[in-house]
Parts: sequence; C-alpha cells; structure tokens
Amino acid sequence: MQKKNLKKKKNFDYHKGFWHNDFMYTPPKEILKRYADVLVNFALNSGKGIKKGEVVHLVAYEIAKPLYRELKIAILKAGGHVIGDYRPDSGDRFPFDRDFYEYAQPHQLKFFPEKYARGLVEQIDHSIFILSEIDKHELEGISPKKMMQRGLAWKPYMDWRNEKENKGKYTWTLGLYGTEAEAKEAGLSLREFWNQIIKACMLDKRDPIGEWKKLYKKLEKTRTKLNALPINKIHATGPDSDLWIHLGKKRRWMGGSGRNIPSFELFTSPDWRGTEGWIRFNQPLYRYGVLIEGIQLWFKNGRVIKSTARKNEHVLKEMIRTKHADKIGEYSLTDKRFSRITKFMAETLFDENIGGPNGNTHIALGRSYHDCFIDDPGEMSPEDWEELGYNDSSVHTDIISTTPRTVTAHMHDGSTKIIYKNGKFTF
Repeated sequence: MQKKNLKKKKNFDYHKGFWHNDFMYTPPKEILKRYADVLVNFALNSGKGIKKGEVVHLVAYEIAKPLYRELKIAILKAGGHVIGDYRPDSGDRFPFDRDFYEYAQPHQLKFFPEKYARGLVEQIDHSIFILSEIDKHELEGISPKKMMQRGLAWKPYMDWRNEKENKGKYTWTLGLYGTEAEAKEAGLSLREFWNQIIKACMLDKRDPIGEWKKLYKKLEKTRTKLNALPINKIHATGPDSDLWIHLGKKRRWMGGSGRNIPSFELFTSPDWRGTEGWIRFNQPLYRYGVLIEGIQLWFKNGRVIKSTARKNEHVLKEMIRTKHADKIGEYSLTDKRFSRITKFMAETLFDENIGGPNGNTHIALGRSYHDCFIDDPGEMSPEDWEELGYNDSSVHTDIISTTPRTVTAHMHDGSTKIIYKNGKFTF
C-alpha cells in the first residue's frame, strides 16, 4: 500500500525524499542507444569505433545507470570487453568526495595505487567517462591545496595514458548524462537540458554517426586550410582580450578526432613561452567542486603573473600555483556555424563548444596535448617536449569566453591575415 501511494505522488525525489517530474525524466531508450552507439562506434579509435577483442574501461556514476547499460551492450555487440567502473553518486546525503577531503590525512591525500593503475593502463585499449554530477558545489569550503595534492598524486596515471596514446595504442572519450543539479545551474529544466545534449550529439538524427562524419568533413576542410598557413603567432583582440599566442615549431591545429562528444572546436597546444597579454572570461568555471566566476589572467614571458576572480579566487590561485599550471597548454576556437549548442550548460565539455553569436574561445592552463605535434609523438622524450615548449602539468583547466574577438595570424614572412572574426573562421 505504501508503495502504491508513493507512485502517485508527483514530488518525491529519491535523493531528497520527494518526487519531481523533471528530476525523474529519462531520455527515451532509443536516444540512449544512439548515444552509446556514437560513443562506442564512432568516438573511440579516432572516429572508427572499437574493434573486436579490444578492452574498454567504462566509467559512470549511479545516476547514469540507463546510459551505462546501453554502453555495455554497445561494447559487447561490437565484440569488445568491458572493465566496468560503476561508482556511487557523490553529493547530497552521501558526499563521498567531500568525506575524503575532510578526513584524509596528508599521507592519504598523496597515496597512489601504482600497481593497480599501471595494470589498468596496460590492459585497456580505450576508455569512456560519463560526466554526471548531482551536486555542483559539493566541495565548497574544502582547501583547494588538498585537491591539488590529490591531482599531483595521480599524475603518473595520466602520464602513462598519454604515453600509450602517443604510441597510437589508446583512445578515450567523454560524454554527459544530464542531472537535475546540472540543469539547475544552467537555468534549464532537466528536459530542456537533455534536449541540448540530444541536439548537440546529433541524437535527434536517425543516423547520428553519419551526421558526425559529415560535420567532421566540413571541420576538416577548415582545419586543413588553417594548418596550411605558415603562422608564427596569433593575436586575439576584443573587449575582453589582448593576447598573443606563439604557435611554436612542428605544431598543428586539431579537432574532430572523437575525443569528447560533442566537439566542434579547432585547437592547438602552443609554445607556452610566447604567451603575452591578458584575457578575461565571461563564462563561469565549474571545477574542483566549486564555481569560479569572473576570471581574468595576465601573462608575461609565458607565465601567469596575475590572476583575479570575483568568486572563489583562492581556488583559482591555488590551481595556478600547482607545478606548471601557470602556463598555457591549449588555445581553441569554435566556429558558430559548426556548433549545435545554443545554451549555457554549466559543464565545460559543452560550454567549450558553444556557438552563439560570437562562437567561443577557450584556453587551458596546464597540460598540453601531444597530438598537436606534427611528427610521431611516440618517438618523443620528456626532454624533447620541454625543448619544443609543450607544457606538462597534473592539471588541464579549460576557461571559456563567448565575447567578440578578432584573431589575426602573423606569418613567418611578416604578413598578417585575420583568421577568425564574428564567431567564424574567415576561410
């Protein structure tokens, strides 16, 4: 009898004790199947999908169970093996992440399960990580220094993955499962939030993979033209920017590789040593379990010499104090003609790919992407990367601006060309 009455109530939330129609919204099964198909059979292996016998490390949280199931099925149908990493939601009544930082002693913050992590990296061919937060502010008030220490402890795991990726033996992708907490931060209902995910990931199409391939052909045409330019440095100007970026030797622009779904950007990992000027970001940053707003950075000789934020500035500054996090690892531009994202989503995966009237630009402080190297990255040593000005850090923090900007390329012969204006590439 109690069960029957519970079903009739419209305001019960299984986390907080009340139902809410929007909270309980789950996309149709067909949509989740398409989502899984895109992530497994397109995003992985650089747009080709997994092969029979390959091993996929699948990471998802409790609330994303419907998508987790479809992903497992898609991997099995493709002949792959699943190493499942199904985690409890953290936040609300069960703040597991917060508990760790509140109770962990210094030696526990620095603990790294080396044998487990090394074995996992050696075993897997691909990984899929599904983002799905039920509390975007869970770590408010936690010392940012503790979070940075934890990131440093796990840096070897990222290094091993990068090394394997450089050798062409590993790929990864990210996806998003919409939650009420995320929708609330974005000022949307959960259904509206999911509609943005569905549209952005081409899940409203009968053949999403076919649509992604069509889009990437268009993106590739722009990327090819961009890479054909003998660019020495670029100058990004506008009401929120006067920034110089030095591309460096043997660099190329990348995009459309399947890393991240959705992804409409073209990006490069420049020589950090040539970054000069300032940039202000009008988009908030949700990172380290907190909200950071009103970020502005000043660069000199490649390093951040000053940083400010209206909210949680201490978290931003602690992140920048982390080894090599005061240097740029990525510069990216999104052409509004390619993007299907029209609303702020309070999630970097989507916000760094938003279109809108001005497209978007984002930079990442911290780790560089080695796939921006023209030659074989598998043959490079740490010293080689350092010599070319590729940054190495335990963090990679993307910060986004959607204000107007004009990007002018300065060529090696001294000539100039505007390559981005009014939210679009100019060729």
